Amino acid sequence: MKTQVEQDGIVTLTSEAADSLKDSHMLNEDLRPTTKEEHHWTAYNFSSLWIGMCICIPTYTMSSGLIALGMNWWQAIVTIILGNLIVLVPILLNTHAGTKFGIPYPVFARLWFGSKGAHIPAIARAIVAAAWFGINCWYGGAAIDTLLVSMTGWENVGGHLFISFFAFWALNVIVAYRGPESIRKMEAWAAPVLIVLGLALLIWAIVAAGGFGPMLSAPSKFTSAGQFFTIFFPSLTGVIAFWATLALNIPDFGRYAKSQKAQIVGQSIALPGTMGLFAFIGVAVTSATVVIFGQAIWDPAALMSHFPPFIILIGTVGIILAALTTNVAANVVAPARAAENLWPRKITFAGGAVLTGILALAMQPWYLVGNISNYIFVFLGGYGALLGPIDGIAIVDYWIVRQRKLSLTELYSPTGRYSYASGFNMKSIYAFLIGIVISVLGLFVPGLHFLWDNAWTIGLIVSGCVYGYLMKNDSSRLTDAEYAAITVVMDPPSASKDIAGNMVKQGPENV
Repeated sequence: MKTQVEQDGIVTLTSEAADSLKDSHMLNEDLRPTTKEEHHWTAYNFSSLWIGMCICIPTYTMSSGLIALGMNWWQAIVTIILGNLIVLVPILLNTHAGTKFGIPYPVFARLWFGSKGAHIPAIARAIVAAAWFGINCWYGGAAIDTLLVSMTGWENVGGHLFISFFAFWALNVIVAYRGPESIRKMEAWAAPVLIVLGLALLIWAIVAAGGFGPMLSAPSKFTSAGQFFTIFFPSLTGVIAFWATLALNIPDFGRYAKSQKAQIVGQSIALPGTMGLFAFIGVAVTSATVVIFGQAIWDPAALMSHFPPFIILIGTVGIILAALTTNVAANVVAPARAAENLWPRKITFAGGAVLTGILALAMQPWYLVGNISNYIFVFLGGYGALLGPIDGIAIVDYWIVRQRKLSLTELYSPTGRYSYASGFNMKSIYAFLIGIVISVLGLFVPGLHFLWDNAWTIGLIVSGCVYGYLMKNDSSRLTDAEYAAITVVMDPPSASKDIAGNMVKQGPENV
């Protein structure tokens, strides 16, 4: 029986297959495959998405934090650009699955971990996203607090910083509760605004420091290659881990791509380009603060305190806008979808958004950003060790084990080929644990610390190889004949509208 239609490289359900899934407890409006009409994101939409996510305070603090750790400006920029070029590869590879089959990340994870085991990578991604949600709220609250202190007697209010933080946290939760259905339009207009504000900050730094020469003249603090690489490798892992989160749940957005070309072009230009530009702004401005104030100020909220109230107001608006665009796109969708996947018939996206906000408080963002070493080495490096193995498993499963062939209907069946043993694929769990253990060995075994310094990369390679070996003859794989038996392949132009019917006629309620 034909259950899916492939046209222009995009697979959708037939009308009959869509109708048969309506009563599945593993499906709701947000988890279903997208329809052909819903594949409407262009290269510009993906570019504006990444611009809105990259221009955020954590990007600024990561790049400028490398200066505080001893790098000079070009060492920091090279580290950041290299890290983003590396992480771009799994981002594009995993986006392909979302674009071709129109499935969100939790459903994609059912392929490799099983119908129940998919909760493991989904929750792992959700915890990291919640931490980032809290970090962005903390920076936004700090910016608001700086504005109030500069213009009123706010500093006389006990616990004023935490009051500002909780107020901004509440604003983010309210916005997230309303759903990210307007994310495409919001990012489209927010992206150019954020670029202008970033360039304005750079211009101030150039003028105040007396040109590029003085502001970028600070030398590296490292006196040997050994000292440099001791900081470089864990920093590179931190840079990679920065977007290792989106490398996993990028199918949540890729499922709306108009074509594979649209997602590849948009992401390939915007991710490394925007991160490189904003990283340079962060590095240059932080270097300028050494010239202007005699110390490296890598916290933008602290930097704003040196400006007049009107400039602080503009800066606060920019930080709020950056925090909202990043939180909605990068830090709410994944945990909200993970919550939905736990109980599709009872938990909505709005409920998942509220749970994300509560979990963000439990992650104590004020501690994570209180020390730059905690931020880069502990937080970024730690979750790189957690997510690297999952990235490796996802890539090997889709591209090597299954060779981009799967059955959409069986992804929503508790007894289908992707349910494995009682809903868990133990082969992926073994590969996941082995990848983590190998990286963690670097923390405890003398001479093997390079394993932890490169935890994301080591975990990806180890888990990917182990998983590929264990799954090479697995019965869940579709043969060419089996894929052909369930798939109608139509060449454009074609009158496939009547065949590739919709599960619902309206567009997606949530991105």
